[in-house]
Amino acid sequence: MALASSGSGAEGSGDRSIWTRPERGRRGPAPAHSRETIVGTAIQLADTGGLDAVSMRAVAAGLGMAVASLYRHLSSREDLLDLMVDRCVGELSPYPQGTGSWQDELTGLARRQLALFQRHPWLREAIGHGPKPGPHTLSYFDECLRILRPVRCGTAAKFEAIAMLTGVVSLFAAAVPAPDASSAPAPGFGDVDPAAYPHLVAAVAEPAGDAPRRDLFERTVRGLLTGLLADDPG
Repeated sequence: MALASSGSGAEGSGDRSIWTRPERGRRGPAPAHSRETIVGTAIQLADTGGLDAVSMRAVAAGLGMAVASLYRHLSSREDLLDLMVDRCVGELSPYPQGTGSWQDELTGLARRQLALFQRHPWLREAIGHGPKPGPHTLSYFDECLRILRPVRCGTAAKFEAIAMLTGVVSLFAAAVPAPDASSAPAPGFGDVDPAAYPHLVAAVAEPAGDAPRRDLFERTVRGLLTGLLADDPG
């Protein structure tokens, strides 16, 4: 997962990105653990205990190594989070090359992203910190732009739509799973005086309707994409 680079590893790396540094310094013995193994251990900790459970000390303990040895691979916890995010985004690939419309393809990708966030609930928080994009993250953006290639609008509008799409997926991933809206029971209001809220009472009293509705996630995603891009003159 690392990108090839010259240099001497984490020590003395300064402001260099984790993506431009080699996995280890050229001096000293070969490490007992690969960067891939370190990241996998950190992800397991986050999946179990959330992002707060991921510290350099906790990861080192999980690998049975000293913290100082871990710093030969990574210069900071931020490096580790960047690697974790990118590894998880890589779970979205390989990307299926659909034959439907761009709305169909992006909706399908959004569903895959929703499943990803549900597998790794901490990922929403980690992405919110603005990690430096790695190769898997860049591939995700590249795929989104491939899907949006037929859309006649500017690049800025496309990136805005991609960001908004991730935001919507994040909101759905954070929500507690609920029954389909068409079959959900009407909310109860206890001892509230109905006369004070006539419109609310009337709405609850109305029949839900016989026509089934598409699931809320799909309706929201398609509505967002249509509103942001379909009518954009570019």
